[in-house]
Amino acid sequence: MWNVKSERATTQGRARTADDFPYRSELLAHLSALILLWDTPAIQGQILAKTGETLDQADHQALRHLLAWGSMRPTALAEVLGTGASHVSKIVRRLEADGLVQRSADPRDGRATLISLTASGKEAARGVYALGDRMIAEVLENWSPADVEAYTALTARFVRDAIASADRMLERGLLPSR
Repeated sequence: MWNVKSERATTQGRARTADDFPYRSELLAHLSALILLWDTPAIQGQILAKTGETLDQADHQALRHLLAWGSMRPTALAEVLGTGASHVSKIVRRLEADGLVQRSADPRDGRATLISLTASGKEAARGVYALGDRMIAEVLENWSPADVEAYTALTARFVRDAIASADRMLERGLLPSR
């Protein structure tokens, strides 16, 4: 349901609450609000700026993916970042100018290029993960260890089931299972 509070929150770059998402599933509404909160460039940009970070959210995402998955072609990086080749080229140029990534020929196909982290890039990427750790620590600072453990276990189960379900959906779409 659209309301004045939601409109004001949205226009100020703030995430909406679960009440703003018209899903029948309360869980999906809450997940949507969380994803919007943590994945909105404006919000993340403001947090990063106040933290003193010189890299923007797109740079952080690229560093995170390159550290987690290793070297990749620009097209693969564009795919995981959910953006186009021209935007990835800009990100790579910025990171390359900062000495955080380097380009090299793909050993499997010399015509293709791989983007890899430099030693400084690996250090910067670990810093990105450290910021994430600080973010979640602040969220959970008033939770009991038992609540954190229970939520972590349920989240791990949810992710496993979501991955398995996504695999099934990739085969049949959202048609009912038989």
